[in-house]
Amino acid sequence: MTDTETISTSPVNYCYVHPTRETSLRCKRCERYICASCAQRTPTGYLCKDCVRSQQKTFDTSEWYDYPLGFIVAAILSGVAAFLVTLIGGIGFFGWFLIAAGAPVAGTMIAESVRFVTRRHRSKNLFITVAVGVVIGALPIALFQLLTMNIFGIIFQGIYLVIAVPLVYTRLSGIQLFR
Repeated sequence: MTDTETISTSPVNYCYVHPTRETSLRCKRCERYICASCAQRTPTGYLCKDCVRSQQKTFDTSEWYDYPLGFIVAAILSGVAAFLVTLIGGIGFFGWFLIAAGAPVAGTMIAESVRFVTRRHRSKNLFITVAVGVVIGALPIALFQLLTMNIFGIIFQGIYLVIAVPLVYTRLSGIQLFR
């Protein structure tokens, strides 16, 4: 036997997206060969981009009417909360403590109200739409504070928005920082 006869040649596999790239990596769901740039790492293995996209669609359950409904509810409730923040701004030093405690409560109430109205539908775009609704709802009150040059009112509106907007987004999306 010669050296060339003893070498076993295994078939060369190529990425289904990039036919010029050799690979031995497979998608764990569809078993297609994928290169390192096409592979999406998941906690249970590598998936191709098509399988990740199709899996993501099962989690996006929002309907078209959830977007305007969530936006309107978030904007109205945020406007009410921003008005209450304006009232708290007139209290003085004790207002700092009230805004620090009240903004998370307002954000939680907005998120739970939107969740109720949209029937717990979820989508990343829906969560972003609702977060924008919170900002837009507080904007008229913040602009009024700016026009009247109420410095504490502007600061309190900023504190409210900095606390409430991320809280609404994380409560709707289910992001948990601590378990």
